[in-house]
Amino acid sequence: MIIKTRLLALALSSLLAANVAAAAALPTQPVLTLAAAQQVLQAAQAKAQAENWPCVISVVDAAGLPVALVRMDNAAVPAGVEIAPGKARTAALFRRPSGALEDAINGNRPAAATARGFVLMRGGLPLVADGQVVGAIGVSADTPQHDEDIAKAGVAALK
Repeated sequence: MIIKTRLLALALSSLLAANVAAAAALPTQPVLTLAAAQQVLQAAQAKAQAENWPCVISVVDAAGLPVALVRMDNAAVPAGVEIAPGKARTAALFRRPSGALEDAINGNRPAAATARGFVLMRGGLPLVADGQVVGAIGVSADTPQHDEDIAKAGVAALK
């Protein structure tokens, strides 16, 4: 009986050691920190202020969850407090610019409009670090081109 118990204990410890080794082999992924999100947000805000395009800017993590948001004085679109985070979430979860989905709807993939809960408009761009999407920025200003220009300034700050 003692020998069987020892053999069982040895087998279990070997199994646990194998699981620990497998866990050690898991890949790592960069994460968007609050400091990095603030850096992105500040660069985008500086661009918006320099061009006199008051707006709402949102930064989310890779899961599309909010990290930072700013609503500038006299933001052009009051609904931007909902639209900008939605654009950022869309870009983070689709891993591509939100404008690509707008293009799909207006082009050869109108069924993309059925993606409920997403904002399929220009102004959301993924944030990439070490080849991995770590989050996204979403902007709601006065025009789609201004939205993208402001978002690009934020993206550039992460590089």
